[in-house]
Amino acid sequence: MLTKIIKITHIKKRTGEVVEFNKNKIRDAIYKAMKAVDEVNESLLDSLVEKVVLILESKYRGEVPSVEDVQDVIEFVLMNSNLPNVAKEYILYREERRKLRETTQKTEDSPEIKLLKEKGINTSKQAIDILNNSQQFSGLGKIIFLDRYSLKTSHDDIKEGDLVVTLTKEDPKFPRKDIGVVKKIAEKNILTLYMLTGPYADPSNNFEFEIEKYKCEKPIESADGAYKRVAKAVASVEKEDYLKQKWYEIFYSELKNQHIQPAGRIMAGANVGELGYTSKLTLYNCYVLPSPEDSREGIIDQLKYMTEIFSRGGGCGFSLSSLRPKYAFVKTVQGRSSGAVSFGDLYSYMAGLIEQGGSRRGALMLMLNDWHPDILEFIFAKKNSGILENANISILISDAFMKAVKNNEIWNLEFPDYENERYYDIYNEEWDGDLNLWKSKGYPTVIYKTINARELWDKIITSVWESAEPGVVFIDRYNKLSNSYYYNKIVATNPCGEQGLPPWGVCNLGHLYLSSFLDKIGEDEEGPVYQMNWDRLKYSARILTRFLDNIIDLTPYFYEKNKRVQKAERRIGGGTLGLAELLIKLRIKYGSPECMKFIDKLYMTITCEMYFTSSQLALEKGVFPKFDAEKFLASGFMMEMPKEIREKIKQNGIRNVCLVTQAPTGTVGTMLGTSTGIEPYYAFKYYRQSRLGFYEENVPIVGDYLKNNKLPDYFVTAMDLTPEQHVKTQAAIQRWTDSSISKTVNVPANFTIEDTKKIYELAYDLGCKGITVYRDSSRDAQVLTLNKEQEKKNEESSKKRKSITAINEQSQTKDAPQQKIGTNVGDICPNCKKGTIVKVGGCTQCSLNCGYTGSCDLHI
Repeated sequence: MLTKIIKITHIKKRTGEVVEFNKNKIRDAIYKAMKAVDEVNESLLDSLVEKVVLILESKYRGEVPSVEDVQDVIEFVLMNSNLPNVAKEYILYREERRKLRETTQKTEDSPEIKLLKEKGINTSKQAIDILNNSQQFSGLGKIIFLDRYSLKTSHDDIKEGDLVVTLTKEDPKFPRKDIGVVKKIAEKNILTLYMLTGPYADPSNNFEFEIEKYKCEKPIESADGAYKRVAKAVASVEKEDYLKQKWYEIFYSELKNQHIQPAGRIMAGANVGELGYTSKLTLYNCYVLPSPEDSREGIIDQLKYMTEIFSRGGGCGFSLSSLRPKYAFVKTVQGRSSGAVSFGDLYSYMAGLIEQGGSRRGALMLMLNDWHPDILEFIFAKKNSGILENANISILISDAFMKAVKNNEIWNLEFPDYENERYYDIYNEEWDGDLNLWKSKGYPTVIYKTINARELWDKIITSVWESAEPGVVFIDRYNKLSNSYYYNKIVATNPCGEQGLPPWGVCNLGHLYLSSFLDKIGEDEEGPVYQMNWDRLKYSARILTRFLDNIIDLTPYFYEKNKRVQKAERRIGGGTLGLAELLIKLRIKYGSPECMKFIDKLYMTITCEMYFTSSQLALEKGVFPKFDAEKFLASGFMMEMPKEIREKIKQNGIRNVCLVTQAPTGTVGTMLGTSTGIEPYYAFKYYRQSRLGFYEENVPIVGDYLKNNKLPDYFVTAMDLTPEQHVKTQAAIQRWTDSSISKTVNVPANFTIEDTKKIYELAYDLGCKGITVYRDSSRDAQVLTLNKEQEKKNEESSKKRKSITAINEQSQTKDAPQQKIGTNVGDICPNCKKGTIVKVGGCTQCSLNCGYTGSCDLHI
């Protein structure tokens, strides 16, 4: 069946004005490019014009293309018509015109600048530029951008009239930052600021706040300036100058229009200058280290590796499963091992130091396999105050374990027999934490304990119910679906769990802002009416793919092993943010059957477009070195991809081993004022605790739809959804995600342990690679809350942890009794702090019967 061609009759100018389409303007543009390089060919010229028009009519059937759309098609036709010089000239012409528009374009004063002028507050060029050219961000969004992503200069450069980011509340765990303009610099470098945000931006404080200069930072670029910096840096790895200019313009346009949003590391660190790359910051969010070598040197080396990653701005994860269990004999020192958890606590402590000493937290994920003898201590470790406090923890769950749970079988907790003299050298040379590989080679193990699999599963679920940890990653499923299964196993995930990686693996993240692909087509009694612009979405998915692939060649590598692994597989993580906002504007109820159908189409479209683009990039720039067509196409994920994509990869190869990751996007999503990641809105008015402070957030789109104090039924929040709807949505998106997903299943405070167990098993049955359940109020400190008083509770929780830690430290001094607050027999009760933990009937509880009950004995 032939598609009917609809003639192009109108075109949309950059101003938004719609005018009549005139193909002679296309002819004039191509003719000028031909003439500039002395390659005028009248007959060919007419043919090229007709090709451009034909593509426009085919692509924009019944729609009105923009000037940029037309220019993109002209460029495409010239690039594919064996006219490289003409194409280059046309690209250079577009770039010159863009620069001219920028220099003549006048920016309207922002509300802040208008206020400052009205109040007679002196403002520097720096303040005017930043406030006028960052208007796409709201108050909190602007603070996030200026604090996290705008380049800064020295404190000594702060002058009167400058805009600064300042501490308005000092606290090692819960500080607050705001922005203000310097009114006066007094003796001893005390600044008087006119505050634009925060508690001091109030008439009762005369909008003034005094602070030492060294507690302020001076940003030196606006949002628009940052987008230009990032676009220039990412385009700089292209081979030829005209390509650098072409992709700079495209990247900048996508960033400025908020179609793509790079992850924080790229926003903060992507930079080029006279000496080339000028930053020591990594552009990767995600790192995974191999399990530490089971020796003193190996444990300390791991500390060095993770500290370097943290200091460069990255987060990392690794498994502790290579470390021998607690009380295991250490022949070389005639002693006993303190166990995997104790060394995990060492790594956690270092992550806390990075958080306190720098502007970015040292994000850490510690993992342990389900067969490790220390698994029970690991599950309940965080019940001991201060233990593993600065790390996320997750258990690597195997298919064999889930089968044992289903069949009510006994489960072995075992470890290599490293004391066996015959295998001592083999253990030191080969043991890397992979028990299945060890056993497959016929090497012996020692079974330390046995436990009913369901009992162990119940203990995991109970801990999750109590404190939202540990997380669960279904590691065997991860590897069966992984495109890299045939050369590199996935061994752990990054701190948020969405990116599984091999040892020394890395990944850079970027996101499509879904709501930016909507066209407003009218308004009715409920509010604005939108429709999806699928062509615009596909285009941006293609741009994001190239953008992230370029990052691989731009970022500095401070460990050669990272460079070797990443250059061999070129792993990227393109994802989305703003799904909930998109669904509301399309009037689709999150979690509904209609939603599942739409989500399947949406994420299939994005993934297929990215895979198609990566295959095209393979023709242009080469396949990833570890690519093997037959093996790659046999991965669990690729077996489910559409036939046309598989055929394309079979023919061209592919540039990147993996392309899709659904990250949490908490910071950049909040900066953009949209819903984060694939999550529903937590609420439509809520409070967020971050290292920038405790802020009230109101979802912007509510005002467009609120009629008679009532919202339409497609406005749903995280707590409105059933847990099953949360999981089913995650599973639907997982189908089109080759890596993994950051998603929280929010459940009410009265959700039972048995309910929690059913949700975890549903996630496994539906094909999820992992799951996180958060029961409301299961932690003293909460990041998101409906309770305005939560800020005080968070602070009290922090003080409580400090107090408990201090008591524990005091208990270890020479003069103090060797006693600590904890859950083991003999410890001080963590609830009342007066009684001691005793064993009654096989379970632990407080000697004063304050109500605290701990864990019960393990049946062996």
